[in-house]
Amino acid sequence: MIARQFLRWVLGFVVTFVVACVVAFFSQSAYAQNAAADAEVKAAFDEAKKVMRQGPAEIKMIDQAVLNLPAGQVFIPMPEAGRIMRAMGNSSDPSLLGAIFPEEGHWMIVARYQKSGYIKDDDARDWNADDLLKSLKDGTEEGNKDRRQRGIRELELVGWAEKPNYEAPTHRLVWSAITKGKQDGNDKQGVNYNTYALGREGYISMNLVTALNELPQQKSIAKNLLGQLQFLDGKRYSDFNSSTDKVAEYGLAALVAGVAVKKLGLLAIIAAFFAKSIKLVLVAVVGLGALVGKLFGRNKA
Repeated sequence: MIARQFLRWVLGFVVTFVVACVVAFFSQSAYAQNAAADAEVKAAFDEAKKVMRQGPAEIKMIDQAVLNLPAGQVFIPMPEAGRIMRAMGNSSDPSLLGAIFPEEGHWMIVARYQKSGYIKDDDARDWNADDLLKSLKDGTEEGNKDRRQRGIRELELVGWAEKPNYEAPTHRLVWSAITKGKQDGNDKQGVNYNTYALGREGYISMNLVTALNELPQQKSIAKNLLGQLQFLDGKRYSDFNSSTDKVAEYGLAALVAGVAVKKLGLLAIIAAFFAKSIKLVLVAVVGLGALVGKLFGRNKA
């Protein structure tokens, strides 16, 4: 009897010890992975500090436009911006122009140029926001097939944070969609605030990534930046020459409902990274305030 109880005690101890060892192993592995990810982000921002531009400054957007970067913001060009994107778990595509961060705040803006050709905007007069939303949802579901194959969490498009709005006189487009993981609750919703400026040969997008509850305060930042972007002479939308210039294969509605859906997954991943690692991002990019000074070698005023 005593021997049997002793044997049970020994077996219980062994099982507990083995479980503890397994937990410790996976905890150490997770810690190592997190530490490696943290180190990658810090290394990316260490490189970015060498080339960053602080506002106020004129930022040349390749051969297409100039962005008047306001004070209190930092622009990180390529290829350093691409390295930051990869450190956040995203690919860096050829259209990427750079990334913008605040010296104080919890957001980032991803700038891209797409040489699509001249995009006709006449369909903006007749588009229906409900139809565009359905197309976005259908496109998101189609994209989930690829996400499943790649082992990436599936996404769900919840609805508009701001319906598509196109200003014909300035050729500026703004829209914003709310997304979340299919298995996530509504408390884990993300948002990207998309702004576009149409030019003669394509368009520049500057997409704000932030927390949904902070969008009302921060979308004015994205709109202001959009207004500070000016195409160069010969590259403006009004410079289009129907005899010589390429016309895009899609119109403005398709830019929202079709082409843009490909970016939702990317920006949702970035938003998830921000949600999980905002402290690390702030330390890396700069207190941004006091912390930018520390990392980028600038003393706080």
